[in-house]
Amino acid sequence: MFDRSLAVSVHSLDCPSHILGFVSRHRPFYKTRLQLVLATRPSSVLLHTDDSGKFLESENKSDSDTASLGSGTLLKQANTIGIIGGLSVDSTLNFLRKLVQQSDGENCPPFVLCSDPVLSKELLLHERNSFPSISGKSEHAQLNPTLIVENLRSKRAFLEKSGAQCIVMPCHISHTWHDEVSKGCSVPFLHVGECVAKELKEAKLKPLEAGSPLQIGVLGTNAMVTAGFYQEKLQSEGFEVVIPDKATMEHTVIPAIDALNRKDMEGAQNLLRIALQVLLVRAVNTVILASDDMRDLLPRDDPLLRKCIDPMDLLARSTIKWALSADKGT
Repeated sequence: MFDRSLAVSVHSLDCPSHILGFVSRHRPFYKTRLQLVLATRPSSVLLHTDDSGKFLESENKSDSDTASLGSGTLLKQANTIGIIGGLSVDSTLNFLRKLVQQSDGENCPPFVLCSDPVLSKELLLHERNSFPSISGKSEHAQLNPTLIVENLRSKRAFLEKSGAQCIVMPCHISHTWHDEVSKGCSVPFLHVGECVAKELKEAKLKPLEAGSPLQIGVLGTNAMVTAGFYQEKLQSEGFEVVIPDKATMEHTVIPAIDALNRKDMEGAQNLLRIALQVLLVRAVNTVILASDDMRDLLPRDDPLLRKCIDPMDLLARSTIKWALSADKGT
């Protein structure tokens, strides 16, 4: 018996089909705007999790495209991508849209997606714990990060057994433990920070002010700033990293998140704009927007967004580049 299950499935291995299925015993089906590309002979894999986040037996297999392996399904294509879901279903589906866009839709490679509500709650709790309210006190119960690492590692192991030839985590918070989760992985495990740093390096940017170092801003929650992996990866490529100072965090970023939680969208937008402008006046070339909430807060046509980078765009682009290379056998 289980009362929490989320299933996603994903691939037809001889044609570009991607079918997403969400299963819940107590909730209605999610409705999304993701456009599905249907093929003549689709294959889907249903991945269930129980209360502890463990996988149950897959119920829907296509023998022509897959082979059974324990509680997983072994895929046969060399460019199969394994995806560990993130902070929410919406953010995970947003990454899938990016994959489709980066691959021109019809040529999107096969992928297996594990999206677990237990893991999502753990990640959200960790982020909220690291981000005190205006009162300066955390209002949430503490969570042992070891539990998150174990959960992420179990998802990674399952994807490996399911035939994934490359694994990605479209979640900023999850990358806090990328080293621990990827340790011993038998396939490439892309790091969003490395994807960002590499692409910015290849862009051959020039400092905005003569004689000044090339500076990149990073804006995110306390959890992201503290984790420091964006700073580390950017610095390894020779960039100088600028993050919000204590005053900016206390007077703009933290209040912006509080306003967002209160559904005060206008207040949250105005505070985010101030936080971005504080970084931009320090002569940064661009700002890494390391927060899904912040990314979705401003309208798409907001001029400030043109000076920002969504790291998930770059992770999706790197994922598709890997898939194309693997498909060609290079």
